[in-house]
Amino acid sequence: MNHRTVAVLAATVVSSLALTGCGGSSDDSSSSSGPVKLTYWAWAPGMDEVVKLWNDANPDIQVTVKKQASGDDLVTKTITAAKAGNAPDLMQAEYQALPTLVSNDVLADISGQAGDAEDAFAPGLWQQVTLGTDAVYAIPQDSGPLMFYYRADLFEEYGLTVPTTWDEFADTARDLKEQQPDKALTTFSANDAGLFAGLAQQAGAQWWTTEGDQWKVAIDDEATGKVADFWGGLVAEGAIDNQPMYTPAWNNALNTGEQIAWVSAVWAPGTLTTAAPDTAGKWAMAPLPQWNAGENITGTWGGSTTAVTNDASDKDAAARFATWLNTDPEALAALVTHGGIYPAATAAQTGEALAEAPEFFANQPDFYTVAAEVAEGTAPAAWGPNTNVAYSTFNDAFAQAARDRSDFGAALTLMQRATVDDLAGHGFQVTE
Repeated sequence: MNHRTVAVLAATVVSSLALTGCGGSSDDSSSSSGPVKLTYWAWAPGMDEVVKLWNDANPDIQVTVKKQASGDDLVTKTITAAKAGNAPDLMQAEYQALPTLVSNDVLADISGQAGDAEDAFAPGLWQQVTLGTDAVYAIPQDSGPLMFYYRADLFEEYGLTVPTTWDEFADTARDLKEQQPDKALTTFSANDAGLFAGLAQQAGAQWWTTEGDQWKVAIDDEATGKVADFWGGLVAEGAIDNQPMYTPAWNNALNTGEQIAWVSAVWAPGTLTTAAPDTAGKWAMAPLPQWNAGENITGTWGGSTTAVTNDASDKDAAARFATWLNTDPEALAALVTHGGIYPAATAAQTGEALAEAPEFFANQPDFYTVAAEVAEGTAPAAWGPNTNVAYSTFNDAFAQAARDRSDFGAALTLMQRATVDDLAGHGFQVTE
């Protein structure tokens, strides 16, 4: 199976979009006089301000940002536009959306134009834009390495030690529950599969891979099973809570100290600012607990890329812009300042724009120094063309298991089965 000739169901389209991806548009450059004009579909805030820097310095290549909805909405809109030959020149795309876009022949291979851009990123992030091939389908823009957030004041009050391994994490949860039965270290939430995917990524999971002309689905592999059993065991014994995130009850638990820790990504300070406003300056961040003591491996939750489409009027110019946007120091500083992102480029993670800790974590001046060290250990992830199906099944199956404090392994089996059946039902050759 060639990664550009796979038939695939678009991520959020109900009717079948099983396309044989050989009909991409040719690499036409604008033949008209005047500057090359490129359109960029993106949702990141402040992108107009960042792009202005490019336009002022590059009168021969002018980029216009058109603000879009994020996530699957943009994937569906772009696939539909590409079928009509009207896709934008560039688009912002989440990492897990790239296989769907590639399989629908939306994205151009810019390996010939990306130069040495690979050197700017952690290997685990770069692997996600190549899909494990020699092609390059996007330039990483931002990332969401997972970390451990905890109430430093309450850890001190209860005599708790910040866990460095998952075994220590479990012991800490039990210790807290024994001391304070009305409190919980954290909760297992099933309303955002991205967190669970990142934890499985840290453990070494590769949910989608290819073997010859087949997709291999291994969502219920040993690595993910270990993660599911770990969290399911803590829920079953009542050592942690089983309530979903992002609800008023969850916000209140964080704000009152009923829940004193959260496994989240580098963007968590923004969420805590609104969810737990009374706790500013009381939290601290530490590396994600490890399965093996002494390692530095993390997964990711969120993040996006800049991709060039096959409909681009000038792919060389579009690739130049995408590379500049995500590797140039001035552009990266502007992305941080105006867009509030955590840049994927390693050098920018300790740049001047991130010299100060987030205001909510003013008590931890080395916040971004620690974050950069964590991000260096980003594990590779393997996404497939029906990530949405896997995520949707997770939300249903694991939510039920969490509510019932029942077998998480059974929920993982349902997730595997639904993903395989969906691929096979849309004409894929699938193995397990």
